[in-house]
Amino acid sequence: MQIRLSDHRPPLPVERLIRERRPGPDALPFDVVVVGGGPAGLSAAIRLRQTAMAAGKDLAVAVFEKAAEPGGHSLSGAVVNPVGFQELFPGRDPADFPFREPVVRESVHFLTRRRELRLPTPPTMRNHGFFTASLSEMVRWLASEAEKLGVEVFPGFAVGSLLYEGGRAVGVETVPAGRRRDGTPGPGFEPAADVAAEVVILAEGARGPLSQAACHRLGIRSSSPQVFALGVKELWRSERPAPHVLHTMGFPLPRSAFGGGFFYPMGEGLSALGLVVGLDAPTEALDVHRGLQELKRHPLIAPHLEGGTCLEWGARIIPEGGPGALPERLSGEGLLIVGDAAGFVDVPSLKGIHYAMQSGILAADAAVAHLVAATPLSRYDAALRDSPMLADLHRTRNMRPAFARGFLRGVLISGLATVTGGLLPRGTLATGDDADRTRRPPGPTDDAPLRFGKLDGVFRSGNNSRDDIPPHLLPPKTVPTGAARLYQRICPAGVYEEREGEMVMNHSNCIDCRAADVFGPRWTPREGGVGPRWRQM
Repeated sequence: MQIRLSDHRPPLPVERLIRERRPGPDALPFDVVVVGGGPAGLSAAIRLRQTAMAAGKDLAVAVFEKAAEPGGHSLSGAVVNPVGFQELFPGRDPADFPFREPVVRESVHFLTRRRELRLPTPPTMRNHGFFTASLSEMVRWLASEAEKLGVEVFPGFAVGSLLYEGGRAVGVETVPAGRRRDGTPGPGFEPAADVAAEVVILAEGARGPLSQAACHRLGIRSSSPQVFALGVKELWRSERPAPHVLHTMGFPLPRSAFGGGFFYPMGEGLSALGLVVGLDAPTEALDVHRGLQELKRHPLIAPHLEGGTCLEWGARIIPEGGPGALPERLSGEGLLIVGDAAGFVDVPSLKGIHYAMQSGILAADAAVAHLVAATPLSRYDAALRDSPMLADLHRTRNMRPAFARGFLRGVLISGLATVTGGLLPRGTLATGDDADRTRRPPGPTDDAPLRFGKLDGVFRSGNNSRDDIPPHLLPPKTVPTGAARLYQRICPAGVYEEREGEMVMNHSNCIDCRAADVFGPRWTPREGGVGPRWRQM
């Protein structure tokens, strides 16, 4: 029996995500509203204020972030190319930036269950001049810099809907807080609020629901569907932290899966350990949390964790489709889309943070020009086409799509692209929708003991969601047993359980990784201030 999860995926609830009305008379007024306080959104807000102030204009800019505090929902590897910070703060001492350690050495290893083979480091994965860092720490730093410039940062406020009038985005509506499971007001209830804006910048991260709805409403397409990976990460303190930047291939993944592990030194006895797996993988590769637990047992990694403590755990999806999966335009009337919401990630180099920041900078420049000189927001699309960022992504455009054609073909095509600087193969290889792939139903789960299970991970994420929070995950109308088991296997946080042929959903476990949104149950914005509370991820 084969399962195609797209047969069971419910439609995107566009009518909930886009409201055809103007903001109410009590709406908070701003010139620009940024939805999402990650590196893309905060870079846009900072650049907006910098540019406007330099032009003698006083633009009112607000950032709405669903996490309880800036950085609370921000997770990445991360080895950071500092160019985004340098563009945003030219002339500033690099020592001021919120990085951990410079990369002085890296290695790539192919793993079997008990052994490892050191491989040459591909040019795309050479990181000299870059830094290890915590994305949540970087985001807190950026939020502080934004507030110094007069940006209004509102953590703990989720945005549930875009407001449209006459074909133009005119604001947003926040998600009410303090509702009971049935949606009725509970203690501490806070109603939704309208926010008016001349320009709305969507910086929601991968598979942002408002960005999906906006592209649907505006008829914006891409050459190929976006494809995604799921990354699960842990932060460890131990006496023998990671010796240098280290990447792995092979074990615990089958050859048919695209992905690998990372192990980065973070200073002060800390190490970042993670596993990233493409969601076009076969069934047995989809439990990324279990895969990470297996990776921790490998002789290359285990000695560095011995006697140590796992401080934090988290998971996120990553857009991997490259330029072929980018929307054909990222602007609309009153609207711009930036960062992972658009898909600016370069998989071969494992980089996306500086592209998120650069896209935010370009969007801010277009927004200021629009507000000051009435130029069209499509100026953002033109700036992207001419940017070094798109040139970088074009050179590596075929490396990730190649692996959808099999491991050996992926190695050959990506090698050819590396040697020719992206000139070959010509054109852009198409990708397929992850949900359209036929999959084998999951077999029995390996009973080998885990270092810790999924619920242990949710605890280490700092998840503070109320047990009686209203459901925010929209399930399919019918869920075959095989599909329910796939959701259970895919989700790293134990949200989905298959019990006697029925699917049970534990909404309060959700850490907003949006992995299941790729296949079936739709993730929609829930009240602000809930979910993970990462500090050093």
